Amino acid sequence: MATKLRKTGVSILGDLPWGSHLCLFHETKEDLLDTLVPYFKAGLESNESCVWAVSEPLTREEARIALRQGIPGFDHRLAEGGIEILPGHEWYLKGGQADPKKITDGWHAKLRAALAQGYDGMRVSGNAFWLGTNYWKEFREYEQELDEALAGWPMIVLCTYPLTASRPTDVLDVARAHGVTVARRKGHWEFIETAEAPKRAHSLTPRELEVLTWAARGKSAWEIGEILHITKRTVDEHAQSAVRKLGAANRTQAVAIAQRSRIIDVDT
Repeated sequence: MATKLRKTGVSILGDLPWGSHLCLFHETKEDLLDTLVPYFKAGLESNESCVWAVSEPLTREEARIALRQGIPGFDHRLAEGGIEILPGHEWYLKGGQADPKKITDGWHAKLRAALAQGYDGMRVSGNAFWLGTNYWKEFREYEQELDEALAGWPMIVLCTYPLTASRPTDVLDVARAHGVTVARRKGHWEFIETAEAPKRAHSLTPRELEVLTWAARGKSAWEIGEILHITKRTVDEHAQSAVRKLGAANRTQAVAIAQRSRIIDVDT
């Protein structure tokens, strides 16, 4: 499977590898659309088959209108089958039952079909409608199963949850089941980390902290190498080690975790 990073189209996420399992908590319908339209636009531009399982707070028609407004040639892409807009309730609750394995197998079947048609992989998003319902336990299991299964798939998944319907315990449960969790509130971004992230931050070496600090100040790997008198390759190695230790998906998130944990100071 190719290891090339994929453009997410979402500024806070940057470029991510196949197998990324992402989560967005959104406050308003506009926050949701402002994220998903560029997310799918980037997927279509990267030869990815795109699938959106739509449910509350959006209708399929609202999703279609937003995509048409934000993606040039959207109707052609839709007619060709490059992007599919599914009714979320029907996709996730086949026969009125929530079966985590069947849902995951369904995504895998769609992925195989996409690869057979010449796509590089598949990009998915689903609106979570199961908060506060009798299906919560099954869908927590589904998120965990999907997170484990994605490791070997050329696929990126962005699950979306409404903040207004989420209890604090729901936010923590969901964050633990995803590689990256972000929130968008009235147009503003922030990362959501579980309690384990700040603890892992203390295992960073002084050099890893230096690299993250300069990255937070907007310096490229080459510029950091010049400042610290080390090679760009060494900078990348320290950055990747920090990413791994912090449980981050990429350098951008590692910097955000380090800043949030107050182990780096970008102002000095």
